[in-house]
Amino acid sequence: MNRDPIFLRVDATPRTGYERLARCMILAAALQRRRRPVYFLSQLQPNGLALSIKRGGNNWLAMNHDAGSPADLRETLQQIRQHQPAAIYVDDQDAVHDYLAELVGGGLTVLSIDHLATSRFPSQVIVNPLLGPSKESYEFETDAQLLMGRRYAMVRPEIRRHRPTRSQEPAPLAAMVEGKPSGQFRALVALGEDDPHRQTIDLTKLLLAAPRVGKVDIVVRREHPQLEDLKSLLEGHTGRLELALEPAEIAARLVRCHFAITGGSGWSNELACIGMPQLVIVQNEAHWPNAQRLEEEGCASCLGWHENVSPGTVRLAIQNLLTDPLERQAMARCGRKLIDGRGPDRLVNAMEILLAGQARKKTVRVAA
Repeated sequence: MNRDPIFLRVDATPRTGYERLARCMILAAALQRRRRPVYFLSQLQPNGLALSIKRGGNNWLAMNHDAGSPADLRETLQQIRQHQPAAIYVDDQDAVHDYLAELVGGGLTVLSIDHLATSRFPSQVIVNPLLGPSKESYEFETDAQLLMGRRYAMVRPEIRRHRPTRSQEPAPLAAMVEGKPSGQFRALVALGEDDPHRQTIDLTKLLLAAPRVGKVDIVVRREHPQLEDLKSLLEGHTGRLELALEPAEIAARLVRCHFAITGGSGWSNELACIGMPQLVIVQNEAHWPNAQRLEEEGCASCLGWHENVSPGTVRLAIQNLLTDPLERQAMARCGRKLIDGRGPDRLVNAMEILLAGQARKKTVRVAA
């Protein structure tokens, strides 16, 4: 790759969470398809996350300060002078107006990835990879480009590849009860890259006790604080419970599950892309707009805020979903229609168009 590199400024620590790093990894894969070298400027905890970055063919530059701080700005500008990137994506909620304005003032193309809309953005491009909030919630400069909504939803390539496979609902489990097919279903618990309220275990136990649920798959990160407890639960339900940590394991589960319980994060959009019916229990206040949009479009049933959703509500929602095949079919079709999974490629194309236009302006200026 001999093109100018792209910087991704994003941290992944227990304080910041891991959702932002996950979507930057998706973006990095799309940038590499356009032969752009990618540098992650990141604080990582644990440092083992760097292996995932490098395994994807990317570079990692360890940062010593929190994103958005004056010390981090000096360090970032130093890396920019050293590597001369074509653009920098900043995906951090602490990157405030003054921080971004300094990067823009340095003559660099700055793209902000944000789903909170809590500050004014001086960046040339603003990206919201979720389905909300809308454009009206953002404050930006008059010449800024806004890329947001369903066309720019972040979907991993290994998940998008299962759209054809999921064109029809998987067959019920083949386990036999008294010599007859059980007709039971397979459920997925995927609360996103972060599980801030530690509800994965409780929801798994609810699913295991549901009469028509035969197997349950759990998708979490290796950094999940209750990973050992999940493994202990797995040992007590051999044959009915499976745990997926690696991308290849996760993708294999998506083909076989009939429905999922999600948290309204980017994972919800990815499952909608392949047509998986969902019950959404919102775990993070910032994911409310995304969860509501999914319900409005018919892709999911939003049960509400996690503190207000009782076990009885979850059990009733599971029963209603599993006894209504037309509802599951409608959710699957609406999800596939809403999100086609090509958001990262569209985002990179928009960036390339912007960079090409700026290069032409520089050429004309030099010629004059």
